[in-house]
Amino acid sequence: MSRSAREGGSEELVRGGGAARLLWGGRAADMATPGSPVLPVAVLVLLLCGAPWTHGRRSDVRVITDENWRELLEGEWMIEFFAPWCPACQNLQPEWESFAEWGEDLEVNVAKVDVTEQPGLSGRFIITALPTVYHCKDGEFRRYQGPRTKKDFINFISEKEWKSIEPISSWFGPGSVLMSSMSALFQLSMWIRTCHNYFIEDLGLPVWGSYTVFALATLLSGLLLGLCMIFVADSLFPSRRRRPQPFPSKKSLPESSQPLKKVEKEHEADEEASEEEAESKEGTNKDFAQNAIRQRSVGPSLATDKS
Repeated sequence: MSRSAREGGSEELVRGGGAARLLWGGRAADMATPGSPVLPVAVLVLLLCGAPWTHGRRSDVRVITDENWRELLEGEWMIEFFAPWCPACQNLQPEWESFAEWGEDLEVNVAKVDVTEQPGLSGRFIITALPTVYHCKDGEFRRYQGPRTKKDFINFISEKEWKSIEPISSWFGPGSVLMSSMSALFQLSMWIRTCHNYFIEDLGLPVWGSYTVFALATLLSGLLLGLCMIFVADSLFPSRRRRPQPFPSKKSLPESSQPLKKVEKEHEADEEASEEEAESKEGTNKDFAQNAIRQRSVGPSLATDKS
């Protein structure tokens, strides 16, 4: 394109009011025509400057993990448990993000938990369906089971509808010993799954080889656990052979047992007397028998002498 043509085109743009004017050195200068490289560069700069404001806005939803889940025990929270592959969770995300924008006005913290990355929290809160929403107020957890729209979430907090829901028992609370054990079991299962994938994909072991490794590990861990339990039991409750014999000690009987003791002594004395009588009777019987034998032996001898 010739210079005159470019000038004519620029004049038309100026007359039409479509040309932008820039201040440079105190003078107004017309922006270059579309054929000049200055316009695309300016447009690119404007797009780059406006992109963070349009697409890079920080989300108001907080992410909860195994490391920071105890923050839920203080203040008021609304927590969503989701999985990226869940269609219902994907449909809930826009509503949840919009509800999180009202969190500061409602004085409530809005958070989410990815159960695929945090299996321990899935076991700690007993997540059996997705998505699952919990409300927490100063350590008391309640499961939200109402409609899942932005308006319903806002009314649930602003009108304090959560007061009509019975809180979860402390036995099944996320901080209890029972739920901590469940969390450990879920983490162990995820660790076993990770090891199984490592054996098959990285090391190239067959499936039966991975199962054999886990079977041997289970047997060894069971043997070690049994030995530890036996050692602890033997230390706390030693056998009778090794138990030291206590020294006999004469303790004075209480006054209430004195009559009983007298009765026992009298009974023992009667038994001894009866035994002595029996022995004396046996002695007399023996003497009588010996005397009879002697008399019989003496009788014939006397008869011979008389004859």
